[in-house]
Amino acid sequence: MKIVVLDGFTLNPGDLTWDGLKALGEVILYDRTEAADILSRSKGAEIILTNKTPLSAETLNALKGDLKYIGVLATGYNVVDVEAAKELGIPVTNIPTYGTSSVAQMAVSHILNFTQRVREHAVAVAEGRWTAQPDFCFWDFPLIELEGKTVGVIGFGRIGQRFADMIAGFGCKVIAYDAFPSDQSGRENFEWVDLDRLFKESDIISLHCPLFRETEGIVNAENLKKMKKSALIVNTSRGPLIVEKDLAEALNNGTIAGASLDVVSTEPIKADNPLLKAKNCWITPHISWATGEARARLMDIAVDNVAAFQKGSPINVVNS
Repeated sequence: MKIVVLDGFTLNPGDLTWDGLKALGEVILYDRTEAADILSRSKGAEIILTNKTPLSAETLNALKGDLKYIGVLATGYNVVDVEAAKELGIPVTNIPTYGTSSVAQMAVSHILNFTQRVREHAVAVAEGRWTAQPDFCFWDFPLIELEGKTVGVIGFGRIGQRFADMIAGFGCKVIAYDAFPSDQSGRENFEWVDLDRLFKESDIISLHCPLFRETEGIVNAENLKKMKKSALIVNTSRGPLIVEKDLAEALNNGTIAGASLDVVSTEPIKADNPLLKAKNCWITPHISWATGEARARLMDIAVDNVAAFQKGSPINVVNS
């Protein structure tokens, strides 16, 4: 089968292997694909793998007849018009579980950056400021202990729960909101709450929910005003969960103390994004998923998805 990978570079910049996929058919690899080239590069493909390259209804209809399967190299699959694919009888699969620990770890890393300011203090030492100090230590920012803090988690699926496991190890109380609460009776120092209470009581809020109509813009001016002035908000999930203009204003006005983000509404981030100039805002370039271990799992699952389809029993289908 002819397999086309439209944008394989972010998954595999050279440290992984495509051999598992190549064992399943003729593979044509592209590091990146511009919009103007999507159709020409996809022509004749029976299988298309895409990460962020969009496949619209128009493109899918132009490829019907040959195209039999679409594999998204990520958990989110909004880059594909899944309803159009369904109408054409084309299954679309995603990679649902590969980055659970890595994403949770990044959320914790952002929190520790806020509480300890390791980089800023290390830079100060490198610049000679410690050498010139009359005392044995100094700090430029308040240092915050996590023990006893209340951490609110919005979205309590696999990643939200793994994050809760990690942050609970620091002695934090975890409160959580999810549209479909699960049984967490075995979890200590944990409580289900409504959104209003979560925004009001949390010292830290970490977002781990999918992007749906109900969750888009869940962090907005109204909810930000409910938060403690000392609070931090962390987003390693989806950029549009936050109304970025509202968050920038809240940071600049001191409504909350900080924001740590691995995702924004448009990626790569636009130069005019108001968060780039907001006070106490730390932004990383959507890398929570990108540990070597997580990418290796992603590759393995992607290959398994294709193999299962070829055997007539597709798995991880999102448009069945």
